[in-house]
Amino acid sequence: MKIWMRKIAVVLVTIATLGIYTPTALLEANADEDKDTLSSKADVNEAVSDSTEAEQIDFNIAPDKPSSRDYIVNQLTEKAKEQTITKFGPKIASRVEDEFTSVILPNIEAVLQTIVEKNAADEYTYFAITEEPAKGYGERIFNVYDNKKAEDVAKFHVRRDNRPMEGYYFNFHYHLSSDGFKEHHDIGDIFWEKNTPPKWMA
Repeated sequence: MKIWMRKIAVVLVTIATLGIYTPTALLEANADEDKDTLSSKADVNEAVSDSTEAEQIDFNIAPDKPSSRDYIVNQLTEKAKEQTITKFGPKIASRVEDEFTSVILPNIEAVLQTIVEKNAADEYTYFAITEEPAKGYGERIFNVYDNKKAEDVAKFHVRRDNRPMEGYYFNFHYHLSSDGFKEHHDIGDIFWEKNTPPKWMA
């Protein structure tokens, strides 16, 4: 019998007998059904809660989830590529962008990975790429900047080398704050041609 019908039956019997008799069998049945309803709702809520928690745990330990270090390196690499293409300018980029992306950029990424890994704790989360490549004949592509300490960590440059009997090359290299930016660390070269390349960002 449905709950509302039982309740009406209890009320009618109680009124008819002037409260002398209350059908306890119906009341107990109502109470049992109420308990079952509450219990089933609690089971459903618990099951939903357990499944949500399981999903969160699975998400947190997912094997393909990148670490924060990997994420930072990817972000820095993307920004480094963007800044380098900006520095090239359309005239140079149209001829060397593919070689830069396939040869030089993976080396830059490896250097950025090393720089991030050498930093203690989560200091690398404050690293950013500066947005001021040098125009004309300047070498600066970008700096890796520590926003927390307000100082440069590394400086990435590209130099024009005119090699006799060969022609012009773009030499990519970087400097580190650990040695006062004095040491020259090679990344790689891209050949231009024997004629003088245009100015950066031209």
